[in-house]
Parts: sequence; C-alpha cells; structure tokens
Amino acid sequence: MGTGSGGRSRTGGIGTAGVAVTLAGVFVNGLAYVVPVLGARQLPAAELSALATLLALGAIGGVASTGLQIAVAVHRARHGRAHTARPTLLTVGVTAALLAVTLPVAAGLLRLAPPAVLLLGVLTVAVVAAGRWLGELQGDQRFLRLAGGMALLAAGRYGGVIAGLALGGGLTGALLAGAVTSVLVLALLVRLNRGAGLDPVAPALPARTVLTASGATLAMLVVSYADLLLARRFLPPDTSGAYAVGTVLTKGALWAPQVVTVIALPRLARGDRRTLLVSLALVGGAGAVLVLAAALAGGVAFTLAGGPEYASQGRYAPLFAAAGALYALVFVLINARVAAAVRWASAPLWTSTVCFVAAVATVVPHTVGGIAGAALTTAGVTALVTAALTVRRRAPAPVTPTRPAGVTARPVRDTLGSVDQ
Repeated sequence: MGTGSGGRSRTGGIGTAGVAVTLAGVFVNGLAYVVPVLGARQLPAAELSALATLLALGAIGGVASTGLQIAVAVHRARHGRAHTARPTLLTVGVTAALLAVTLPVAAGLLRLAPPAVLLLGVLTVAVVAAGRWLGELQGDQRFLRLAGGMALLAAGRYGGVIAGLALGGGLTGALLAGAVTSVLVLALLVRLNRGAGLDPVAPALPARTVLTASGATLAMLVVSYADLLLARRFLPPDTSGAYAVGTVLTKGALWAPQVVTVIALPRLARGDRRTLLVSLALVGGAGAVLVLAAALAGGVAFTLAGGPEYASQGRYAPLFAAAGALYALVFVLINARVAAAVRWASAPLWTSTVCFVAAVATVVPHTVGGIAGAALTTAGVTALVTAALTVRRRAPAPVTPTRPAGVTARPVRDTLGSVDQ
C-alpha cells in the first residue's frame, strides 16, 4: 500500500510540475510569438526586419541569462543551496560591457537605429540578471514558483514591447516600454524566491561554471539565429521581412518542447542517462508533429505568423519548422553536456556556425529558399554530431559535497515535480 501511494504521489508531483511549466512555457512562447506577429501588422517590412533582427541580437546577448540559470540550477541540484550573488554580479557586469562594445558595431553593419540598440541593451541586461532567481527555483525543484517566475519575466521582456506596438509607439517606443517593464519585474522575481534559504556548507558556485554554460548556450543560439542575421545582411529589405516571418516557425518548433528540458535538468545534473533518452524521444516526437503540420498547412502557418500577404511563402514552412525541431534536440543535448561538465561542450556548434556563414557568403543562393535550406542542412548535421558526442559519453558519477562530520546533507528530492509550499 505504501509503495503504491508513494508512486501515485510521485506521478502526481511530476504531473503538477509538468502542467505548471508547460503553461508557463506556452505563455512565454505565446508572448514571444505575438511580438513579430503584431509587428508585421503595425510596422512596414523594413522596420519589421529591424525588429526581428533586434530580437535576435537580444536573444543572443541574453544567453548569459540562460547560462546563469543552467549553472545555478545544476550546481544546486548537485551540491545544495549555495551563494550565487557574486557570480550573478560578475555575469551581469561582463554582459553589459560586451553589449556596450558589440551593439554599436552591429547597429552599423545591420542598419539599426542607435536609440533602439541602446534600449535593447538595457532590456537584455535586466533579462540576464533574472537568470539567477530562475536557476535557484529550478535547481531546488520548486517548479510551481519557477513557472510563475518564467511568466513574470516574459511579461516584462515581451509584454512591454507588445504594449508599445499596440499603442502605436513604433519600433523605438516598443523597445522603451520593454526595457522599463523588464527592469521592474526583477523586484517581483526576488520576492517570488523568498524562503529558499542557504546551505552553509554548500560549495560556492564557480564563475567558470557560468561561463561554460553561457558559452554553450551562446553557441546554440548563434547557430540557430545565424540564418535570420544573414538574411538581413544579404536579402533585400522586403524579402528579409518575409524570411523573418518564416523564422517565427523555427522558433516555435525550437521552444515548444522547452518544458521537457526544464523538468529534466536536475536529473541530468545527477547523470541520469534514462532521463536524457526519454527527453530526446519526447522532443523529437513533438518536432515531428510540428513539421508535419507545417508541411500540410504552410500557407496557413505563414498567414498566422505574418498576415495574409505572406501566405505565398508557405512552401518554405517545412524548412523553417524542421530546422527548429532539430535545434530543439540540440538544445536538450547541450544541456546534458553542460550538466555533465563536458569540456568544450559547444565546440561542434561553433564549427557549424562558421561553416554555415561561410557557405551563405560564398555558394548558397541569396534567396529565401536558399538560405532556409542551408540552415536546415546545418541543423541536421549539428544534431547528428552533437548526439554522437553526447550519447556515447559515459554518465559521470553523481557529485556529493564533502561535509564536516556531524553535518547532515540536504536530502536530494527524487521527485521532479515537487510542489512548492
């Protein structure tokens, strides 16, 4: 009887966590989806392309947030509730410095307005800082509060931009609203994380771990966003606007199964190979469904993403959806490699990016189909290489912190779906 009750409790906990994070993920991705969709209806094609390019740059610059979240979550799952303030401040400072150097260069190369680029920098720094509190909640397996934190950050990051577009503020006004709301939401995340406590004997989170996780996540997003940036560079403004609409499908297929990785990460940090294989199967199945839907209703997909004037581009929908589905698998594999402390985890991704950029610059036709096809090929090769390097690697032994005699370790929760109190 006791075993059966425990099994039902565990299943119920996992189900509760899965539903909560799934709903939060739907909300996050829904708001992210609304931004380019609303932009396509409020902005001319050239400004729509600029908005999509700025969002891509913001996503790349904000990988430090995901890296910080992953590093904090993995460290907590393996070692306990350690101090995270110092690596957070270091991550935010380094990110701000890099943005101050790179964004002005990007503005010149990609024909972007300086005020919009400045506001993007403010928004991105706020998003990076939020990674600390999301990582603490994820590593502690407080998934209901994590879901709330994800929703709050999305409301700050995308909600303000949506409001600015809806009110007719244009590109600069929308980014101003997004920057303000992103900064304000940080106080709410701090409040949501109350009661987490600290483990006085847990080893501190090394800044190097954040750098490794951020580097891998940066490589992941650079290779998945490179086609959009190259389309902006090599295609005429109107055509690059159409390509930007197609990338909405890519990002939808990439982030739709995000809940699987969020729930699995604490167990991946403890070397659970079965969790990795199940995660890959779930994400792969979701991607197959989305690609099939894009193949059957490509015109509808482009219409929903950008409006009826883009329906004629529907023949390219399977290319965009398939690339996103493959990169969703890569995202799972990259998280597993970072959780296992793999050295140079992102090397195959950087190699793929360099090859893709070189191919587009030299031999790939500068058309929507040409660049999208090259992006799909790159995604397929990247997924195969990363899978081969990850699956064949032996799972590391779980790491247990060394504690002074008489100190009781914090129990590791075996249930992925623990319910917050």
